[in-house]
Amino acid sequence: MVRPYPTALWRASTGEASVKRTRAFEDVLAQIERRIADDGLTVGDRLPGERQLAEQLGVGRSSVREALRVLETLGVVSSQAGRGPDAGAVLTSRPDTALTDLLRLNLGLSTLEQREVIDARLMIERWSAARAAATGAGTEALAAAIEGMDRAGSAEEFVEHDTAFHCAIADASGNRLIAAVMRSLRDAMRRNSVEAVERLGDTSGLRADHERIRAAIAAGAADEAERAVSDHLAHAYPALFPDH
Repeated sequence: MVRPYPTALWRASTGEASVKRTRAFEDVLAQIERRIADDGLTVGDRLPGERQLAEQLGVGRSSVREALRVLETLGVVSSQAGRGPDAGAVLTSRPDTALTDLLRLNLGLSTLEQREVIDARLMIERWSAARAAATGAGTEALAAAIEGMDRAGSAEEFVEHDTAFHCAIADASGNRLIAAVMRSLRDAMRRNSVEAVERLGDTSGLRADHERIRAAIAAGAADEAERAVSDHLAHAYPALFPDH
């Protein structure tokens, strides 16, 4: 249930002071971020409406609108139309949204190299696989993803289920930040992954790797799960692991 933010509390917390008009939207953004932290707002809470925010902060609605747009891009709020108690952006939690966009842009600009992304995946997935093996979590999701890869009729569909498999490993670790980072890494590399599968053609080797990882996690064999992840990434990206 969405909880409206008390207007009086918001007004008191901002002190009715007008925000400086230089770089107004950045000041508005800073005020909103501070209130979220200081007042213990959480997912599902609603911020004051656009007009109320503009009046309380002493800025134009365009500045408020721009600040809310930035927060929406960051995955922190979800803007929706409404009046009265239904007015105002609702706080959400989508940390992988902004991270995916950031990674994709930096990969496109060659600020980050593919090897760096795969190295990050290797560290995250080895740890996640070991954690999953220790708890036995996520095996059903892993099996379902493998079945999806078996049924895939295109590289795009294969990568969709392949992504689900690797994200399921991260989810099974029980660490939400790790899971968000993994999802962002995979989403940012989606096009590269599709192209790699198209070049490979025969995915039976990848299928065997996935089954080995799943079996190790299901058996609670943490060391084997880590080795299976390392071998899988070396098979998927042989140019990056010439000595493997």
